Amino acid sequence: MSSTRNNNLPIIGSEGGLSAYLEQIKKFPMLDAEEEYMLAKNWKNTGNIKSAEKLVTSHLRLVAKIAMGYKGYGLPVNEMISEGNVGLMQAVKKFEPEKGFRLATYAMWWIKASIQEYVLRSWSLVKIGTTSAQKKLFFNLKKLKNQIAPESEGDLRTEHVDKIADKLDVSKEEVVSMNRRLSGKEFSLNAQVGEDGDEWQDWLVDKELDHDLKYSQKEEMEQRKDLLKDSISVLNEREREILYSRRLNDNPATLEDLSKKYKISRERVRQIENKAFERLQKHMLLLAKSKNLLPVN
Repeated sequence: MSSTRNNNLPIIGSEGGLSAYLEQIKKFPMLDAEEEYMLAKNWKNTGNIKSAEKLVTSHLRLVAKIAMGYKGYGLPVNEMISEGNVGLMQAVKKFEPEKGFRLATYAMWWIKASIQEYVLRSWSLVKIGTTSAQKKLFFNLKKLKNQIAPESEGDLRTEHVDKIADKLDVSKEEVVSMNRRLSGKEFSLNAQVGEDGDEWQDWLVDKELDHDLKYSQKEEMEQRKDLLKDSISVLNEREREILYSRRLNDNPATLEDLSKKYKISRERVRQIENKAFERLQKHMLLLAKSKNLLPVN
């Protein structure tokens, strides 16, 4: 199946727009595990397009729901959904049902990757020449704000800026700048639709889909935990302790705390943390690819 749009699949057209599309994709039935497995086997073994289409259409609501998670980045919802659908089709193309997990779990990697790639290409700040710090802020600032200052609106307080800059290893100026850019675009995808005052994301309410998404997220989290457990041994004891303290703890230690504990400079702690994270990430990615848990072009 080509990664380009299939003519038999619904598209977000000018007539009715996004609301019509969301209503349309709700009509496609969800698949139980056995039906999904049989369709996937049929597609893989015979190339039956009808089987592939059923696998795709049954997960279109999942794409739309994931795309709504990026509503704060100020980009058209319909474009993010379209990009997510491309990722979904790629996932169906490469899905191996014998691995034992559901398509939704595997497809989430592809869907998120496709949407994030589109966001990075399109967003005014994140274009050619974007620094790794900006990308790190782009995808993590909102989550950290909710943890550190959930009620915060507008500019962040100085202590919150300090915490975010320290945790993400970026400058305070970059935190302030990114926060202002994201906050300025926040409203655009919360527009109301219809006469009842519903927002776009309200059209996606679906208990069955929510259950499927939660199950997929739980399965994905368990897989990541297993990958972490199998990969952590590549680090020595000090590297593990620093990495846990800085990135895997609900209350991360500061560079100053670890500097005093290990009697080394803050910069040295930062170097050890970054190097350990890179080694761990590399090992986890290799394991994930060997288990067919990551998109492979």
